[in-house]
Amino acid sequence: MKRLSLAKAGLAATTVFAMTAPALAATELVIATVNNGHMIEMQKLTPFFEKAHPDIKLKWVTLEEGTLRQRVTTDIATKGGQFDVMTIGLYEAPIWSKKGWLQPIATDAAYDADDLLPAFRDGLSYQGKLYAAPFYGESSMLMYRKDLADKAGFTMPDQPTWAQIKDLAGKMTDKSAGVYGICLRGKPGWGDNMAFLTTLVNTNGGQWFDMGWKPQLETKPWKDAINFYVDLLKKDGPPGSAANSFNEILALFNEGKCGMWVDATIAASFISDPKQSKVADKVAFAQAPVAVTPKGANWMWSWNLAIPASSTKSDAAQTFVKWATSKEYIQLVAKEAGWGAVPTGTRKSTYANPEFKKAAKFADAELKAISSANLSDSTLPKSPYVGVQYAAIPEFQAIGIAVGQQMTAALSGKVTVDQALKAGQTAAEREMKKGGYYK
Repeated sequence: MKRLSLAKAGLAATTVFAMTAPALAATELVIATVNNGHMIEMQKLTPFFEKAHPDIKLKWVTLEEGTLRQRVTTDIATKGGQFDVMTIGLYEAPIWSKKGWLQPIATDAAYDADDLLPAFRDGLSYQGKLYAAPFYGESSMLMYRKDLADKAGFTMPDQPTWAQIKDLAGKMTDKSAGVYGICLRGKPGWGDNMAFLTTLVNTNGGQWFDMGWKPQLETKPWKDAINFYVDLLKKDGPPGSAANSFNEILALFNEGKCGMWVDATIAASFISDPKQSKVADKVAFAQAPVAVTPKGANWMWSWNLAIPASSTKSDAAQTFVKWATSKEYIQLVAKEAGWGAVPTGTRKSTYANPEFKKAAKFADAELKAISSANLSDSTLPKSPYVGVQYAAIPEFQAIGIAVGQQMTAALSGKVTVDQALKAGQTAAEREMKKGGYYK
């Protein structure tokens, strides 16, 4: 009996070990990401990754855009170690890689970094090494209801002027039917309302800083741009525009409540998807509108996966980042959700794929917008900074947030445009002087 008991005990011990060993061996990656559609899709595909890599488990922290930026910036600057993989923007990547805050992405032949669109690959590299992998890239463009434009007797040019857009918005607006001529971001944030507004300032001939780094918010281009924006949304925008960001406007557009929308090209895949959009068969696309100059009229941005330098789970993090930004991942999304749902703006091979081009009627307009944006030459007067809808300096976050709050206040009627620009100028000057850019 004793021997039998020992044998049973031995068997039980073996069984316990077999059941618990994988759990002990699994590395948990905590991934901070933004609550955009493509990231939500990535989370749905977690089982595919975990099945292929049973030694790695994924834990998602999904945040609204502004909150994400605050959390990851604080974490990486303080070496908090809260996240193993971070979703960061084209703005942060070069600044953080220079500071030594990020690990280079260990690309290999199978990953095919040469397939990445050069504009984004270069923007995410420092001293010849890739420091963040692009998950999806975007520019901005005009998305509009062709049926409403036709009804107004208007044929959209490939790149309309803002004067034409204002006129057409008035004709599209039918408040009794809950249809508004144009929807634009109003929610404050350097990557929120200021992303759009900076392109509007650029095309009006303005800039954030002159060659001496002095802020330019009280110049004529800024006044022209912001007055135009406030007047346009008050007349032909939906109620509560001051609270609207990308996701709020996406919902409005999909419900048929927006005649036009100038925003991220990535929105095109959602508004042309009949599963999400009631007007999917009525949408068309054009380049972002222009005013004084085409320079800087459409932004350039990518959401990217990066690994903090302090990460203790580097190997697992590298494995995940390369999986989520690979050609194979794009094929997986296409298989599971259709070619119209794949993350775009990152790889040449996506745009060369006939199945993608057939499913994505926005593909040509999107690629044209991305290809036309120039991070190093986005303003009519010469500027000392790199970036289209941002200036790639550490101080810009604080400046953009402060100015964004003022622009929202002007849109909601709490202050005049001149008051908002004066307050923004004061805040910008304070930050730039503190940063030692000028006295």
